[in-house]
Amino acid sequence: MSEPKQLPKREELAEALTWDLTKIFATDEAFEESYAAFEQKIPEVKKFQGTLKEGASQFLAAIEATLELTRELETMYVYTSMKNDQDTANTKYQGMSSKMSGLVAKASEAISWFEPEMLQLTDEEVWAYFEEEPKLEVYRQMIKSTLAERAHVLSEKEEALLAGAGEIFGTAGDTFAILNNADLKFPIIEGEEGEPIQLSHGVYGQLMESVKPEVREAAFKGLYSVYEQFQHTFATTLASNVKVHNYKAKVRNYPSARAAALAGNHIPESVYDTLVEVVHKHLPLLHRYVALRKKMMGVDELHMYDMYTPILGDAPIRYSYEESVEKTKVALQPLGEEYAKVVEEAFSNRWVDVVENQGKRSGAYSSGAYDTAPYILMNWHDSLDQLYTLVHEMGHSVHSYFTRSNQPYVYGDYSIFLAEIASTTNENILTEHLLATETDPKVRAFILNRYLDGFKGTVFRQTQFAEFEHFIHVEDAKGTPLTSEFLSDYYANLNADYYGPAVEKDPEIALEWSRIPHFYYNYYVYQYSTGFAAASALAAKIVAGEEGALENYLAYLKAGRSDYPIEIMKKAGVDMTQATYIEDAMKVFETRLDEFEALIDQL
Repeated sequence: MSEPKQLPKREELAEALTWDLTKIFATDEAFEESYAAFEQKIPEVKKFQGTLKEGASQFLAAIEATLELTRELETMYVYTSMKNDQDTANTKYQGMSSKMSGLVAKASEAISWFEPEMLQLTDEEVWAYFEEEPKLEVYRQMIKSTLAERAHVLSEKEEALLAGAGEIFGTAGDTFAILNNADLKFPIIEGEEGEPIQLSHGVYGQLMESVKPEVREAAFKGLYSVYEQFQHTFATTLASNVKVHNYKAKVRNYPSARAAALAGNHIPESVYDTLVEVVHKHLPLLHRYVALRKKMMGVDELHMYDMYTPILGDAPIRYSYEESVEKTKVALQPLGEEYAKVVEEAFSNRWVDVVENQGKRSGAYSSGAYDTAPYILMNWHDSLDQLYTLVHEMGHSVHSYFTRSNQPYVYGDYSIFLAEIASTTNENILTEHLLATETDPKVRAFILNRYLDGFKGTVFRQTQFAEFEHFIHVEDAKGTPLTSEFLSDYYANLNADYYGPAVEKDPEIALEWSRIPHFYYNYYVYQYSTGFAAASALAAKIVAGEEGALENYLAYLKAGRSDYPIEIMKKAGVDMTQATYIEDAMKVFETRLDEFEALIDQL
């Protein structure tokens, strides 16, 4: 038996395929110097405590001091986080990341007095300061948002206690991340040619696209055999994380963890409920697509590990990273020259960390701080799916670039509610480009299949996750123990509801909750679904060349936090307080499904 193929070590990678973090800190020693200097600055900001009643100039000085502290802190945090992610088994960067978490807690505690003290002022006093000091005007939206949360901000002492416990509150998520990314050891399985393959997170995703069912089954069962061994540990970390959310919501006088999570961006809870309701109404569309998949695969039994392999066999198109770079540039041309220049800069200046290496964090993301490039982490393997992932993450990074270039630091980021709209608009535009340029029926059918799978994974699957996430928070609030058995039973039934009667009830899928990092992100996943639906509407307008559509879209990308997310999207042309945008997305899914069925009959 030949030696199994091993992932390269970090130091073995070509520099051109790695992100350039030296633009943040030239060396780790330079980071340590900044860290030491920053520690000395933390007490300085506390000198402003108790001065907000002294007038507009003191009020302004306090705002600027706290923002300056967080701005520098974010840069250091991003550096250590990305250094750790590029090799989670590297103890040096584990230590730096852990130390950084402690510094974040200290800094958060040092500025935790600001909101409670400001809220001791009346609204009239605060706005009088704005009349007195013109330099405060830039902070109007920030202050407006804070005053709106008056009922949920605690006393200075209570806020300090909560901030000081920040590192403790994050323990469950940190434990999950280390266990999931660094400590779990997956088995070696046989690949398509009988070769031994070391299973990993990245390899698993690739093998789920294999055209050989025995390879998919081996990867599926091999992966979940490991999670089964640790199911009780994962149930404990997830339950602990949920308890933190519910506890913090309770002490801040919110009716629920969901209400607390959505309040920061002024998102009505009805947006969440409407999503679940509309998706449930359209589950027959998913059942129809799943049944079609079973028919086309010609199998007596359709399993959950059959959901990602191309229905039409081997992919007729596959892109290397170099080819994907060029395709990304061409496909995104409808977004205009200004957008294209940022994309070019991303590829030219090493914003992207491309390939998987030993210990590297799984998946893909876009990250960065106000004063850094908006970096992209990938775990590349040649496929159409990875092209979509690259385009998706580029959407995030260009959004970040435009926001930071057009907004002051105070509004220089954006809510996660808005984030997924930029990334999935890119995906929709890529689909339109491919369908407009590919004439081969097999290729078109494959692209349509990819789109339908993407919709399934983004709208249906993420709504399933959102429904599960809300359920476990509600059950914990009621005092229900979130045991592994309880979580698995509910998840198995929910999965069966979503995918319908055509899919076998594989027992392994009941444990899927144990490996989803987004369940630690506090009501994050629903925004994938709402974002995809909104992006569907925006992309259609942009590609069609509708008057003002591109200008409105670019304005959204540059808006940051300068207004509430719902209002920013209304200006971009989508009202997300209504069900219409989700219904419209479902119509696109149904139209593409009709087209796919008709095309298949012609092959």
